Amino acid sequence: MNNVQQAPQAMTAAPKKKKKKVASLDAKKSRMGWVFVLPFIIGFVIIYAPIVYDSILYSFTKINIVTGGGYRLTWVGLENYQEALFVDSTFVTTLTSGIKQLIFDIPAIVIFSLFMAVMMNAKMVGRAAFRAIFFIPVILSTGLIDKIDQSNQMLSYMSDTSAVDMGEGTTSTSTEIINAMDIQRLFQNMVIGEELLNYVVGLVNDIYDIVNRSGVQMLIFLAALQSISPAIYESCSIDGATQWETFWKITLPMISPMILVNTVYTVIDAFTSADNQVMNYIDQVYDQPSGNVLSSAMSWMYFIIVMLIIAAVAGVLSAYTFYQRQER
Repeated sequence: MNNVQQAPQAMTAAPKKKKKKVASLDAKKSRMGWVFVLPFIIGFVIIYAPIVYDSILYSFTKINIVTGGGYRLTWVGLENYQEALFVDSTFVTTLTSGIKQLIFDIPAIVIFSLFMAVMMNAKMVGRAAFRAIFFIPVILSTGLIDKIDQSNQMLSYMSDTSAVDMGEGTTSTSTEIINAMDIQRLFQNMVIGEELLNYVVGLVNDIYDIVNRSGVQMLIFLAALQSISPAIYESCSIDGATQWETFWKITLPMISPMILVNTVYTVIDAFTSADNQVMNYIDQVYDQPSGNVLSSAMSWMYFIIVMLIIAAVAGVLSAYTFYQRQER
């Protein structure tokens, strides 16, 4: 009897085995993501963070050269920012015209790259060569090739804005492919505003620059198009949908996340490119005596404006972005 009564006590006294907690796939991916970005974080903290701090500090100070070498910083608050906005009128004019031009160029680049990606994704003979041809401008506009092209006489001629006599009492610049009169003749029976007319003319004349700046966006769009399952297009074809309907109802929503990515990338690339007129003007101010404090203030104002534009673009496009969620 004693043995029978002690058996339940022995069973209750046995230690419980703890279940080993297994990390989910999303948690493992998240940890690996931090591992991949860890070198950048370390490099930013060690190398770039002190530079960013000094730049912010310089934008609120004045530099006084000390006799015998060295300098002393004097806190002046927002004086440099006020000088950039209200004293240096060239900065405000350059900033306004630069932002206005880029606002018109960015949609053209994104739309052109999407159009070319759709064309390159189509099944045709020589598709690989066709893709390579359109990506060549990206290679030519970067690195050592870009330095070589700066001495290229043909490119110098293409970028020349001097007037050329057309032989009819009119002049045209060497960069103009068409002019406003050509478009007016083409659309003479249509009611088109002058601003839209000038915008179309500017896009056609800047086609070389637009192609140069669309290579990366083409690749991203092309990858997005190839990620769409062919079964979806087969279902649309069986249901009798046309190519036009398939593009607007299937293709465009499926690649809308990449439209957001490409738009943000294009904004950053356009506002930080080497030929950006605002960036060039800030560099000119920096080269002036004691101009580094003023240029620092201009740089941070420009940075804030760019971030606000990116936030506005991301906010607007995110409302129309479709994300395909997998059922679990």
